[in-house]
Amino acid sequence: MRFIAFDLETTGTVPGVDQIVEIGAVRFINGEPEAIFATLIDPQRPIPPGASNVNGIFDEMVKGKPIIEAVLPSFAEFCGDDLMVAHNAPFDAQFLIADIKKYETSAPKGVVIDTLPIARKVFPGLPNYKLGTLVQYLKIESKDFHRAEADASYCGQLFHHMVKRISVAGQAPQVANLVALTGKAELRFPQIIRQPKQMDLFGGLL
Repeated sequence: MRFIAFDLETTGTVPGVDQIVEIGAVRFINGEPEAIFATLIDPQRPIPPGASNVNGIFDEMVKGKPIIEAVLPSFAEFCGDDLMVAHNAPFDAQFLIADIKKYETSAPKGVVIDTLPIARKVFPGLPNYKLGTLVQYLKIESKDFHRAEADASYCGQLFHHMVKRISVAGQAPQVANLVALTGKAELRFPQIIRQPKQMDLFGGLL
């Protein structure tokens, strides 16, 4: 099975208002990491201390890094039409969707699967379903949390464990069945065709 596990770090919790400061994505093939996409992003504004305390990303670390508008096309190219997975995926997806729409950039084409509701069904009875709790429960080797590349890797390993648990005769479930298992509607990123800007009579852009 081939999929992309991804994670973001942000300046806050409000998509379209707060900014992405790091994207991490790992392509898995048959449970093994095959390629990595990871970059810090300059949010073009100071990172709040509360966010830095969580993710360990500070202003000096993102100074001179690419801005999100420049990163999104290469992220989309890396992901292609592969299945996408993230833990609490709607949170990360909404941040990306806000910027994809704002800058009219290309976007990953695959279905986005949320590992959180699937974990609740596959591993019932845990005290909580935070990524760290699930990693510890599955004895996945771990060091740092709340950095995008590391968390994407943990999420990918978690997803692989769950797919193995729910596979039948070694056959992984269909994407539609995984979507149904989340109990949510299918989630995809918008595919925007950038329209050429038109000049008005006074030389401004419409």
